[in-house]
Amino acid sequence: MNREYYIKLLDEFQKIMAENRDYLIDLDRVVGDGDLGLTMSDGFLAAYQAAKESPETDIGKLLYTAGKAMSTAVPSTMGTLMASGLMQAGKVLKGKTETENADLVTFFAAFEDGVMARGKAKIGEKTFLDGLDPAVDALKRSISSGDTLSTAAVKAVCAANEGFQKTTEMVAIHGRAATRGEASRSLEDPGAAVALLMIRAFQKTI
Repeated sequence: MNREYYIKLLDEFQKIMAENRDYLIDLDRVVGDGDLGLTMSDGFLAAYQAAKESPETDIGKLLYTAGKAMSTAVPSTMGTLMASGLMQAGKVLKGKTETENADLVTFFAAFEDGVMARGKAKIGEKTFLDGLDPAVDALKRSISSGDTLSTAAVKAVCAANEGFQKTTEMVAIHGRAATRGEASRSLEDPGAAVALLMIRAFQKTI
């Protein structure tokens, strides 16, 4: 997989966010200010366009460029978190012009690390991480066991969906949802929904 694959991945990210813009807006209205759908669709579009227009063949530098473009386009909390994920993935994959299946685990794991470092959240605190972390784990175990990338992607989607559903058992620690306290427990987390959409988009690239 070379730069063209990662441009395709970013394209699928922006497409699925655009397709689910209203869904994310509705989810976010319950616990936030309702702008998540716009932030994600605009932000990932900016990331995709920056990568597509870049002549860079270094995958890491390409992803970092995409992250920087996203941070400029949508400097909101969630926009900054997603941009940080892309930039961290870029740092980890810097120097590579070709990647293997295992590098996709590296991409998503680094993305998670970037978001975690920037947002200071932990697993189980009802955030984006609770959708992405199970998917990263499933992807890692599947690829390590010798599954095809297609099978690994299916398992990752299932894990992300399960993680998203489990956010209805968690009390929010961060953001506006946290002000609801115990009343936040039954609500679906919009950030985890974004993670699920990203993994579904990834599946489409296989």
